[in-house]
Amino acid sequence: LETDLQTDGDARAPTRADAGRARRGGAAVILRIIAALYIDPRGPYPKLPGVDAWDETRDARGYPGPGPVIVHPPCGPWGLLAEFCRLQDSTLAPLAVGQVRGFGGVLEHPVGSRLWEHCNLPPPGEGPDEHGGVTIRVEQVAWGHTCRKPTLLYLVGCDLDFVRATIRTGGTPTHGISSKARRGALLAPSSAARRKTPLAFAEWLVAIARTADLSRPFRREPRQIGLFGEGLAAQ
Repeated sequence: LETDLQTDGDARAPTRADAGRARRGGAAVILRIIAALYIDPRGPYPKLPGVDAWDETRDARGYPGPGPVIVHPPCGPWGLLAEFCRLQDSTLAPLAVGQVRGFGGVLEHPVGSRLWEHCNLPPPGEGPDEHGGVTIRVEQVAWGHTCRKPTLLYLVGCDLDFVRATIRTGGTPTHGISSKARRGALLAPSSAARRKTPLAFAEWLVAIARTADLSRPFRREPRQIGLFGEGLAAQ
């Protein structure tokens, strides 16, 4: 299966400039700082080198830029069960769209999110929008999630050749996010397990965001760059 796409910074104080330091093989490595917005403080992002994590206590609405971002805005108000969502702020996701368009990077939401229609985001398989943004569909099971967890990623200014070279497909789920009748022999995940972001997936999104460059030229003709794989089929 195939989806065809085509396209064509700093998060901390000035002393941090556009870099963070990590140790890799004993040598100092300079990392471009990436801001991860609307994240769970118990998740993987605060532990990753070169990532400036903004959880609820920091209020990601105030992120000043200019570094690229990974945004995980609340999905409840935009999902299939939005009418039952009472505790999440529905204004954060459209704001997050503006942030990823303004700073470059990645926005993540579940497949079926109504945010795409509300903000006129391109569906998987279509060419870039006026911001140079494209959407791909992946399944987080390929990065170690226990559920298939189909996910949409809206990418702005990112290097799609890098995405194509590093994307994962496949994986076998052990749990299913659906009714017992539909998930068959798969186990029911806990609410915490459903929300979990696999470490490997977070690392991949960080690597993609580090390629963001809003000056990157992009082509408007569709089907310029093909991304292949089971996890990338358009809806």
